Amino acid sequence: MERLQKIIAKAGIASRRKAEELILAGRVKVNGEVVTELGSKASTQDLIEVDGKRIKIEDRVYYVLYKPSGYVSTTNDEHNRNTVVDLIQEKEQIFPVGRLDYDTSGVLLMTNDGDFANMLMHPKFEIEKEYYVKISGLLRKDESRILYKGMTYQGEKYQGAKIKNVKYDDKKENTFLNVTITEGKNHQVKKMFESINHEVLKLKRVRYGSVTLEGLYEGQYRPLKPHEYKTLFNLANTKGFKN
Repeated sequence: MERLQKIIAKAGIASRRKAEELILAGRVKVNGEVVTELGSKASTQDLIEVDGKRIKIEDRVYYVLYKPSGYVSTTNDEHNRNTVVDLIQEKEQIFPVGRLDYDTSGVLLMTNDGDFANMLMHPKFEIEKEYYVKISGLLRKDESRILYKGMTYQGEKYQGAKIKNVKYDDKKENTFLNVTITEGKNHQVKKMFESINHEVLKLKRVRYGSVTLEGLYEGQYRPLKPHEYKTLFNLANTKGFKN
């Protein structure tokens, strides 16, 4: 017997955190009965349904997708916009690990392993995420120091970021740079630059831990390499993640 949210995560329906939300919302049934208590346990032999559909345990798969802008990082969208799942032509029910904004492109991990996704999104994980950014105006050294030290903006505290490869365009109107963060807060990069009066004009995630876009074009994906999975898993355990 296992906790119901763990079984749902193993089935690739959602991360364990999202599975808890599904249970609390009354969208999960076990043997025909709606279950809304998070401590509930079940067996993979039970009839478990999410939104009326029976779940099944699949082989674990792990992909890295070069997400194009114009796609939402979810399995379905109430506004009928394109989703990242539409780009993965595989039989397994996969979902994104975290999210990238609709207008943001770059590295996005996809899996049907809820435990793996939960591990990567754990607050203690502190995995590096590197972005290539175009901002309005010219970034000055004193502003870079603010980003490096971290700041509080609109009541939200942001840890320090690493800035490198700063270049200005020919007209000296915009700045191109790489920024690396270890958090994953909502619209974080955009808000960090907004706090120092620069608008993010273009945003692409070029690295997630050791995983990059090498060999991929926009909209393409590939299986995560064994050493990439192992590196991410080992880092999470080093950071004190508990399953």
